This record gives sequence, structure tokens and C-alpha cells, in this order.
Amino acid sequence: MKQSAGSPRTSRFERLALAVASVAGILICVLIAWPFLGAITWALTLAILFSPLHARVEKIIKHPNFAALVSTAIVVVVVVAPAAFVVERLITEAASGILSLQARVESGELQALLDSHPALAPLGSWIDKQFDLPSIITASATWLSNLGAIFVKGSLLQAVEVFITFYLLFYFLRDRLAAKTMIMAWLPLTKPETEQLLRRVAETVHATVYGTLAVAAIQGSLGGLMFWVLGLPTPLLWGLVMGLLSIVPVLGAFIVWIPATILLILNGSWLRAIILAVWGGIVVGGIDNVLRPMFVGNRLRLHTVPAFISIIGGLLLFGAPGFILGPLAATMTMLFVELWKRHDVSTPIPDLE
Repeated sequence: MKQSAGSPRTSRFERLALAVASVAGILICVLIAWPFLGAITWALTLAILFSPLHARVEKIIKHPNFAALVSTAIVVVVVVAPAAFVVERLITEAASGILSLQARVESGELQALLDSHPALAPLGSWIDKQFDLPSIITASATWLSNLGAIFVKGSLLQAVEVFITFYLLFYFLRDRLAAKTMIMAWLPLTKPETEQLLRRVAETVHATVYGTLAVAAIQGSLGGLMFWVLGLPTPLLWGLVMGLLSIVPVLGAFIVWIPATILLILNGSWLRAIILAVWGGIVVGGIDNVLRPMFVGNRLRLHTVPAFISIIGGLLLFGAPGFILGPLAATMTMLFVELWKRHDVSTPIPDLE
């Protein structure tokens, strides 16, 4: 007997074909958008962070396009200009420091310093035999100088990514309410569940960015303060460097204060070296262990270990955007599992506010 056009079998086949086509289309769209992952991630992050500011701008400027343009311009001034200046200064100062070290090596001052400490003299001789320090330092100075010039001029690819980021930010700010409505219509969740999902995304971004920056600022300030108290050179610069290094997982302020402690020991400043080592290891390092779980882990509703792994894994998988995408994936997955368990036991969905 011939199967009718509206039979359940045909209907199931059509649904299956539609599902396969939808999944294939989603995968193709992901591949198309993948080269813009960084720009999309940073644009969404900035849109979430600055949406309260944009809401105030919209109250003053009633035209949506002009309001979004003003907010985007404010973000550029607040974020991009200071970041570009800081990175350029760090590269310039690092190149200057390398040149100064090069002069000390070539003049024999560094070798004389090592020879004055019998316990370290063999190490200095071994380093001198194994490595061509003058050539390495000269190459490093040249690389840093070129890097600074490249950063100032900016490569075409970097310029395009920055432009796309703020191009997307303009539309994310202007059309955020329409995007929220579309998300609610597309997701197979109830309205309270979708609201909870969007809140969790915003909380994750705020916790990751603001929490990390707060810890880095405190660590950098404490490190720079001790450099100033001990009379070490350029405490403001090294405090800033320690703060920036604190942002990067695995790295940290110790990359600055440990070599500084070693140099103080080589110079015979044992008291200052001990003070710097104790301050760096207990105070600066302790701040990270105490405040990071409070500012980041607790707000992400993750234990310190999975929060740390989500950031590291995100960076390894996605590159720089993984700093946001890693914690975001972890918190969203936990929420989805929680919602699935609620549905599975067929319990009513409570008010999630």
C-alpha cells in the first residue's frame, strides 16, 4: 500500500532531514565565524562590561545609532588608548633594560660581580662557555626594538581585528535587546531559565575580567611599593609589569621579584634581598591565593581548581579569547547540567531570580 504524503513515517523523515541540515548549517557557520573568534569574543565581552554605561548614554541620546556610536567611542578611549600606551612603554623600557645589561656584560662588570662571589664563579664560567651572552643580549635588544616599532605602527591583521571588534561592538550595544529576544525565542528553555543563563554569562564575564584585574592591580601595587621602599630602580614600571604578569595564568609577579632578589644578593644587599623575598613570597603571592578565589572562583561558582583549569584550558584551546571562553564554557555547562537534572526529575522550575 502506498504511503500517504502526510504519514508519520514521512513526517519523521522530514524532521530528521531538517535536523541534519540544521546541524550541518550550524557547523558551517561555526567554521565561517572561526577566524573572527577573537573579535567576536572581545566585542561581546566589552558589550557586557559597558552595557550599563550604554544604558545611561541611551537615556541622554535618544537616537539608537548615535548612542551606540558614542558608547563605542568611549570604550575606545577608555580601553584601547591606555592599553596601547602601556604596552608600548613596557616594550621600550624592556629594550632599554636589555641595552643596559648588554653594556654591563661587554664591559666585564657582570663577570666581575660573579667572580667576587666564589660560590657563583663556576656558574658564571659555565654560562660564559655554554652561551654567547653578548650575542644573545644584542639579538634580544634588536627584537624588542623591532617589536616596539611593529606595535606602534600596527600590522594590517591586527588593525583589521581591532576594527572588526569595535564594528561588532557597535551592533552588540545597539541591538542588545533584539538579540536577547532572539536568544529567548531560539533556545529550548523556559523564560526563567533563559534569564538565568544570560545572567550567568554576564556574571562570568564580570568575574573573570574585573576579578582578575583587581587581583593584578593589588599585586602590582604591592610589588611596586616594595621596590620603591627598597630603593630599587623604576618601581612604577616594575609594579606595572608585575600587575600585567599576574593577569596571565601560570606566570605571575615572581618573574620580576625573584631575579631582583638574586641581583640584590649578588650586590651584597642581603637584608634588602630577604625583605623582598619575604614580601614577594608571602604578601604578594598570598594576595593571589586569598583574593583570586574570592573575586573570580566564588563569583564563577567554581572551586579554585576548576576555575584555574578552565582559564588555562581555554587559553590553550582558543588562544587569547579562551581567557573568557574557558570559564564561560565551564559555568554554562554546569548550568545546563543543573537544568537537565531539574527536567529529568520532572520537578517544577522555581523562580530563578
